[in-house]
Amino acid sequence: MRAEIHPNYQEITVTCSCGNVFKTCSTLNKPLHIEVCSACHPFYTGKQKIVDTAGRVEKFNRKYGKPIQK
Repeated sequence: MRAEIHPNYQEITVTCSCGNVFKTCSTLNKPLHIEVCSACHPFYTGKQKIVDTAGRVEKFNRKYGKPIQK
C-alpha cells in the first residue's frame, strides 16, 4: 500500500440516544452520536411488531394460503 494516502483509523466512542456507549474504530476521528443501536433497535431486541395497514398481512396470507397467526 502507498504511504500517506489512507485516512487515519482510530478508536472512537459511539453514544446512542438510549444511553448505550461503546467503542469502535473509524476514520471519523471524533465521538459519534447515533439514534438507534443494537441495544434499542426493535429487530435486535425482539420487540418488533408487524404493522398491518389496511389488512395487507391477511390479504397476503389468504392469497398464498398461509394460516393467520394470532
